[in-house]
Formats: sequence, C-alpha cells, structure tokens
Amino acid sequence: MEAMVYEKGCIRCGLCAAVCPEVFSILPGEAARAETGDIPDAVQIEAQAAAEGCPVDAITIH
Repeated sequence: MEAMVYEKGCIRCGLCAAVCPEVFSILPGEAARAETGDIPDAVQIEAQAAAEGCPVDAITIH
C-alpha cells in the first residue's frame, strides 16, 4: 500500500499528520505530504483512517 496527497486539494488542516505521523507530514504554509514507498504494516490502519478522515478527500491509499 502507498499513500498519496493531492496537494492542490489539501486545505492544510493537519488531520492526516495527527492521525498517522509515520506516513503524513505537514509544514506551516504547505500542503500535507505522504512518505514515498510502501506504508509499513504496523500503521496501515492509521494511514487508512487518515485518508478516510480527510475533509476534502485529498488522500488516496492504493
């Protein structure tokens, strides 16, 4: 599984980084970013929860 953030859709709320900081990060004034590569097994549930919780559906997990 990999995560991707659609940066133009991101509203910078920080929810993803709060729910799953192992995969998502956000810096002040910038869109959230997802770590590249496979999501570690130990945090796949948290990464999926972050994607589902995104208020603008700017995150995909595939």
